[in-house]
Amino acid sequence: MSPTPPRLALTGIVKRYGATLANDEVALSVAPGEIHALLGENGAGKSTLMKIVYGVVAPDAGEIAWDGRPVAIADPNAARRLGIGMVFQHFSLFETLTVAENIALGLGSTRPLEALAAEIRQVAARYGLAVDPGRHVHHLSVGERQRIEILRCLLQQPRLLILDEPTSVLTPQEVEGLFAMLRRLAAEGCSVLYISHKLEEIRALCSAATVLRAGRVAARCDPRAETAESLAEMMIGGRVVRTTRAARQPGPPCLVVDRLTLAPEEPFGTTLRDIALELRAGEILGIAGVAGNGQAELLAALAGERRSAAARIALDGRPVGHLGPAARRARGLAFIPEERLGRGAIADYSLAENALLTRLDARTAPRGLLDPGAVRALATRLIARFGVRAAGIAARGRSLSGGNMQKFIVGREIDAGPRVLLAAHPTWGVDIGAAVAIHQALLDLAAAGAGILVVSEDLDELLGLADRIAVLAGGRLSPPVPVAETGAEAIGLLMGSAPGDAQRMADAAAA
Repeated sequence: MSPTPPRLALTGIVKRYGATLANDEVALSVAPGEIHALLGENGAGKSTLMKIVYGVVAPDAGEIAWDGRPVAIADPNAARRLGIGMVFQHFSLFETLTVAENIALGLGSTRPLEALAAEIRQVAARYGLAVDPGRHVHHLSVGERQRIEILRCLLQQPRLLILDEPTSVLTPQEVEGLFAMLRRLAAEGCSVLYISHKLEEIRALCSAATVLRAGRVAARCDPRAETAESLAEMMIGGRVVRTTRAARQPGPPCLVVDRLTLAPEEPFGTTLRDIALELRAGEILGIAGVAGNGQAELLAALAGERRSAAARIALDGRPVGHLGPAARRARGLAFIPEERLGRGAIADYSLAENALLTRLDARTAPRGLLDPGAVRALATRLIARFGVRAAGIAARGRSLSGGNMQKFIVGREIDAGPRVLLAAHPTWGVDIGAAVAIHQALLDLAAAGAGILVVSEDLDELLGLADRIAVLAGGRLSPPVPVAETGAEAIGLLMGSAPGDAQRMADAAAA
């Protein structure tokens, strides 16, 4: 009897973008029922490879085989007809529509919604994905929204499911549920390609891994037989540098928020209710929470994007609730936004121009006139100091990998020497090397006496970085708990709690 061919086999895949070789003779094989990890640093070629598999882009050379037969995947429709489904890192859902309506749009279905809803319930029950087809998306948590994307794929009965950073916005409890679903799917014969920077998850879930580095296959392994450190070394081609944490003694409060209540500007935003927090100089305060619980509204209020004379916000004891972003920056506030391109940087601007976005001051524009030499010196310093991989200060923002663009933005804000730094998801979607560099920069800034507020859905990040952690749920902030007195499970339960349970859960986490 001949052996069963791989579900997917890639041979000699090459893809160029101008002078950049994104994929260089890549080979990848995924067996039926296998959960296979695809690992690599930002810019290693993972996204390009998956776009080729899903028919978004065509390879310049190489062959794709499906169940042992050569195929050409012209577009995502062709991929779906073969049985390939993909859940992207960024969801594509309409807030004002119901779950069933969103799935119908994604499938291009003309079936009556009642019949589709019944099938959604059946598939959801089979795989333990609790979703109500009649609920509107704007009422759902991020974990529930992800279930919609997965259900949309499952309704097409996929034979290969691709997941890109699927746990980046999930609580630990939701991650366990996702893993149980994927293991059941694999047991039924569906193959899974799993992309993640969370190496302990890879070790727990996957039975095979392909590691890309600089567009080429650097290693193949069984991650269960590796350590997180050895996997990281395969990715970066050397030893992983660990963060060092200097002893710190927190100083006086540098940012105080007193009973802040603020209605959202967006139709489906979250109302902030009685937010109270105190950030001290030399301290890192972590704010955990599932996305959509008021993080964006809180950061907008703190950064000055939402201003109100009634807002009780003080920097170094001086009220700033009525001040806008520029005035708050002048008083020592810096902000790393969640969106790299669009808010943190502009894709079509050079790095020199992007450096200037938040650094137009007496050093770059003495006497009100822009000093091109000072701007070039600033951008050059940021690239060198924070290890940004780019083709010089003239490189456009869009030409950088996500991790390198993030290092540049983080470096630009830290280099300003702020008294208070707001950091939204500082290492979201970046590889381990970039994450370590960003974490070290934040720790060094806190050691220099700055107060840092980090908003993140990554509990491992907060537990390794913060001195104290509070949880934002339903627009309410729990009392902060010292990291040494809590753990991922307690914080995860608080993240997934109902808004009315926040105080009770916080007390339990601290107990």
